[in-house]
Amino acid sequence: MHTATYLAPYRALIGGSTQGIGRAVAQLLAERGCAVTLLARNEERLREAVTALPTPGNAHHNYLVADFTAPEALAATVREYLSKAGVGFDILVNNTGGPPGGPLLSATPADFRAAFEQHLIANHLLAQAVVPGMQAAGFGRIINIVSTSVKVPLPGLGVSNTIRGAVASWAKTLANELGPLGITVNNVLPGATLTQRHTSLIKKKTAQTGQSAEAIEADMLKLIPARRFGLAEEVAAAVAFLASPAAGYINGTSVPVDGGRTGAL
Repeated sequence: MHTATYLAPYRALIGGSTQGIGRAVAQLLAERGCAVTLLARNEERLREAVTALPTPGNAHHNYLVADFTAPEALAATVREYLSKAGVGFDILVNNTGGPPGGPLLSATPADFRAAFEQHLIANHLLAQAVVPGMQAAGFGRIINIVSTSVKVPLPGLGVSNTIRGAVASWAKTLANELGPLGITVNNVLPGATLTQRHTSLIKKKTAQTGQSAEAIEADMLKLIPARRFGLAEEVAAAVAFLASPAAGYINGTSVPVDGGRTGAL
């Protein structure tokens, strides 16, 4: 295992970090020396996850209990933590579960509002909470876990496609504003990745179509040049690089981690 601790000076706040991609990101950043603060709603899972994090540089890890469906309370929790800690976060990884699948015309206004709050508004309020500390330090990384639908909308994910596009535009605008301050803003776009969301989407499609999960996955794999699904750890590797000082001149980008599936440059 590569044990370089090139992120040792930094502190990271990572959303949705008790499972899937968020947990893989937390694990890798901790391996690289980060002091990691996990952010999720299930305290039991948070306790288990934070205990499992490595401490190669004797970093102190922590967690905050908050729900991304309540963005104002989420941001208040982070602001209170920062005021007591007396030190800011250098890295913010915005990550939370994707909106439910389904055709666009079946979506209700409430579906859009809920997704907008959970993704764009939550991201925005967290950025507002952490940017002052980043600005004071002259260094910051905001990395949003979004989706390849930012580049090419995905069938059956109407609400998700719409909201993800809004997040990408928000991130690009923020990157332009924060670039002069030494703060970068980038998006990582996972493709078909073996996580709980992948499993739930397959189950839903199985129920809708009557096809077996194996048949659905076989059809999906035909569209991926790598001919396999991704791993959460592979998405985390992209995040770790974008969080590093080496990525200081990468700003305002959306990076697919999808085995080549996305049909756009």
